Amino acid sequence: LSGFLFAERCPALPRTEFADVTAETYPLGTKLYYECDSGYARRSGQYSGIWCQKKFQVASWVYKEFECIDEKILLSTAPTMELDFTQKPERKTESPALQKRENLSEFVQEDFCGPPKTIPHASLSLNKQYYVGQVLHFKCQSGYDKRPPTSGTRRCKKVNGKIIWTSLDMQCTNDS
Repeated sequence: LSGFLFAERCPALPRTEFADVTAETYPLGTKLYYECDSGYARRSGQYSGIWCQKKFQVASWVYKEFECIDEKILLSTAPTMELDFTQKPERKTESPALQKRENLSEFVQEDFCGPPKTIPHASLSLNKQYYVGQVLHFKCQSGYDKRPPTSGTRRCKKVNGKIIWTSLDMQCTNDS
């Protein structure tokens, strides 16, 4: 197994106050999870995870049916015992193709999935692990976007053998 090199991990992302972070691309094998906004709950039995996999030689997200429903509606229609949030997502074995990926230094673009689709009343809980080559987008949350620039990007890259995040040239503040 020594010959196989997985994508190199980036250091922890420095915290950015009052900004929402989205990634533009995600490497194969990334798993992300949707979280319902407050006041909404996922329909019982649904799985909130999505997975970046290769289908027909193209990296794409595999979605399961998932929706977030207003809790007031849910509570009025469902017996309360149905709201079991402790469900374990079903285990899937990793495909052998994922384990054979050698030499990722030249990061082929088709081995990345694009931004996942948006689901009403849900947000993605960000996978806190990023890999070399990923670009993150930062956008000030509303109310904190008084001073331009209100959005920016950071890239994770390797410089002289050290993996770093490029600096972000924006600051979100609510002072007028």
